[in-house]
Amino acid sequence: MTLEEVIVQKPVERAQCTGKALEEVLETAKTNDCLTIGVYESAKVMNIDPDSVSFCVLATDEEFECDIALQIHFTLIQAFCFDNDISIVRVSDMQRLAEIVGDKSEQLDDAHCVLITNPAEGSWEDPALDKLHLFCEESRGINDWVPEITLPER
Repeated sequence: MTLEEVIVQKPVERAQCTGKALEEVLETAKTNDCLTIGVYESAKVMNIDPDSVSFCVLATDEEFECDIALQIHFTLIQAFCFDNDISIVRVSDMQRLAEIVGDKSEQLDDAHCVLITNPAEGSWEDPALDKLHLFCEESRGINDWVPEITLPER
């Protein structure tokens, strides 16, 4: 899909397209062992090696509204991403995100933050990741600093 095709899309089509792209990127990153899952684990990676972080996904659920500590962590993660030019999006369905990035054998307790990192041998090229970076850049252009993406249902 070219830039012109993305720009002329209707907002609903664009949201569906970016949701599918996010799911693709997460599955590819999982296969390549390039995911960091969890707020604390993500904070550690960002502190130790911020250059390895390519993309950040924050997920909310019912717990988010009542958990002040989690809201503070989100604010700090967002600020860190802005300062280090890391693209960041929000999804409103943490359970769906956990299904995508998790292991079928175990339940994820904390999928509130998921980082997509570059592999040890360098960066990996993914057209879906490029599409997500473009989506984030366009969203920032209209002052939507942490755009929300809806993940497709299974």
